[in-house]
Amino acid sequence: MGKRRCVPPLEPKLAAGCCGVKKPKLSGSGTHSHGTQSTTVPGSSSGPLQNHQHVDGSSGRENVSDLTLGPGNSPITRMNPASGALSPLPRPNGTANTTKNLVVTAEMCCYCFDVLYCHLYGFPQPRLPRFTNDPYPLFVTWKTGRDKRLRGCIGTFSAMNLHSGLREYTLTSALKDSRFPPLTREELPKLFCSVSLLTNFEDASDYLDWEVGVHGIRIEFVNEKGVKRTATYLPEVAKEQDWDQIQTIDSLLRKGGFKAPITSEFRKTIKLTRYRSEKVTISYAEYIASRQHCFQNGTLHAPPLYNHYS
Repeated sequence: MGKRRCVPPLEPKLAAGCCGVKKPKLSGSGTHSHGTQSTTVPGSSSGPLQNHQHVDGSSGRENVSDLTLGPGNSPITRMNPASGALSPLPRPNGTANTTKNLVVTAEMCCYCFDVLYCHLYGFPQPRLPRFTNDPYPLFVTWKTGRDKRLRGCIGTFSAMNLHSGLREYTLTSALKDSRFPPLTREELPKLFCSVSLLTNFEDASDYLDWEVGVHGIRIEFVNEKGVKRTATYLPEVAKEQDWDQIQTIDSLLRKGGFKAPITSEFRKTIKLTRYRSEKVTISYAEYIASRQHCFQNGTLHAPPLYNHYS
């Protein structure tokens, strides 16, 4: 059993990337370089990372696929155009309601769309939203088209207050993911936005002490040059790619820049942290529906947008 921690033992304001496009299934041996099957982004104190992976050196940002989680009891909600109040919204992506109330809400994704829309059209940024401003590690992911191709994904393992954190990582993931050009106005109608919150960080007993489809993982290792590196995958990545534990670990090592042959002995040197996440996704069409009273003839007017927030 792993040892649970309330928060990850990471450097302040550590950003990460952990999303990627569909990749071929990896070979089981794990001794080969996967080449383009994963993208490695060197860590830096100011630059964000991208991909279904998180990478950093001693400090830096990381990109992630989808994350979400945290204590709280806010239901997924949608703005009621008539009253300006929040009303229950069916959970997206077929997510079943459970007895546990989730912190992540559809309104968080709507706020991300608000921030991006205002930026792209030159409006002042929207006022602070009404959902909880508790601190969480978080990720914002953008996908596009019917096949939901990754278009940007960056987040942080350091807990940030949600209002400022979502605003910052909305623009960072949309405009500064080095794997992609910045998002444009023309792409808005095809976008999907996901917000992920991370919780339940635990030190794993070894590199196999986690479950595919349940845990996100972050690994620390020393590369062939003696440099400490880290990389991460959100919980859904391994399941989406149809990887087993070994394939996931080996892909994550390649993502983190490890170029030497991967052996079973080397895998045993990995320090692994597992975590869980809560995630919600909405489409641009759902966003427009929730903000329809702010749109006239297909154009968003900045002042009415502010009516959503106190």
